[in-house]
Amino acid sequence: MPYIRAMEITVKQTPLAAWHEAQGAKMVEFAGYYMPIQYQGVIKEHINVREHVGVFDVSHMGEFMVRGEEALNLVQWVCSNDASLLEDGKVQYSCMPNADGGIVDDLLVYRISEKEYMLVVNASNMQKDWDWIKSQNTFQAEMEDVSDQTALIAVQGPKAVEALQTLTDINLSELKYYTFKHGRFAGLDNILISATGYTGAGGFEIYLPADQAKSAWEAIMKAGEPFHIEAAGLAARDTLRLEMGYCLYGNDIDDTTSPLEAGLGWITKFNKDFVNADYLKKQKEEGTSRRLVGFEMIEKGIPRKGYPILDLEGNQIGLVTSGTSSPSLQKFIGMGYVNKPFHKSETEIQIAIRNKIPKAKIVKLPFYKS
Repeated sequence: MPYIRAMEITVKQTPLAAWHEAQGAKMVEFAGYYMPIQYQGVIKEHINVREHVGVFDVSHMGEFMVRGEEALNLVQWVCSNDASLLEDGKVQYSCMPNADGGIVDDLLVYRISEKEYMLVVNASNMQKDWDWIKSQNTFQAEMEDVSDQTALIAVQGPKAVEALQTLTDINLSELKYYTFKHGRFAGLDNILISATGYTGAGGFEIYLPADQAKSAWEAIMKAGEPFHIEAAGLAARDTLRLEMGYCLYGNDIDDTTSPLEAGLGWITKFNKDFVNADYLKKQKEEGTSRRLVGFEMIEKGIPRKGYPILDLEGNQIGLVTSGTSSPSLQKFIGMGYVNKPFHKSETEIQIAIRNKIPKAKIVKLPFYKS
C-alpha cells in the first residue's frame, strides 16, 4: 500500500482512501493508517447500520496465513481458545495471552483447511503480533503476512443480505454466524465472505485483493442503494461495538489485562496447553480482584477513557476504559475495570468527570439488545 504524509506522521493508505476523501469524509490517522472517522455524522451513520445497512472500510486490519502440518499446533499454542473445534469454513474469536498474564491481541481465527488458517488481527498490533507469533513458532509452521495485499470491507445491518445478494453466487441467507465461504463476488472469483462483524447488527466481512477493492466497494454501494446503504466511519463502528459490550484493544484489553478479568473466560479453554495457561488457570481458580463491567449513567455526563470510577463514599475502585453517548439507547454508557465486589449488576457507582461526580450503575452486557 502507498504511504502518505499526514499530521507529521507517516501513515499508510487503504486502497479506498481516495474514495473516502472524494466523499468528504473526515480523515485521521488511526493505528498507522489514514482512515475515515465519519462522513455525514456518527449518529446518522450509527442509526443507519442498526436500521438499514452500512459499509465500512476496515482494510487496515491485519491478515496472517499459517500453513503446514504444524499449523494447528502453532495456532493452539498462541491462542487461548480451542481451534481444534473448528471445521473448514468456520471462524472463532480468540485472544493471544502473553507471558505476563495480559493479552497480546484479540483476533479471529479462520480455518481454511486442515493445514491452513487465517488469523485476523488488529491494525495497531500488526507488527507486535507478527513478532510474537514468530517467536513462538517452534513448530516450524509456515507463516505469511498478507495484510498489504488484502482489503477488507464490512457490510453491516439488517439489510446486508438484500444489499449484497445480487453480487454473489453464495446464498448469503444460509451463511450462519461465524462461518464463511469462498465464491464469486462483484465479478471476482474466490472471494472470502464471512458472516462476522463488530457491530451486533448482523452482516458480512468481505476479504478481497487490495487492487480490486475500489471496484468492489463501488459495486456494493450501487447494489445497496435500494436498501439505504451508506458509508460509515470508525466513529460509528466504535459506538456500535460499545453498545454491544465488545472489547476494543488498547482500551478495554491490553498487555496488562488478563482475559479472565476482561470477561473472556469463555474463549480461554484449559483442555489444551497454550502460552501462560498455568498462570491463567490458577487465576481462574483463585478468582480475580477486578472485573471489566458495563455501566450506564444515572446522572448526566459522558464517561471517557481514564476517568476514575468511585464508590458512593468517593473511594476510587476502578477506571473507565470506554465511554460514549449511545445513539440507539439515548443514554450515556461505558465500560471499565472495577474492584470486586463492585462488579455486581445494579451496583451504584460514581464517575469522576472533570469537576463533577455523577452517579452511574453497573449493568449486564450488552447494552443494546435487538
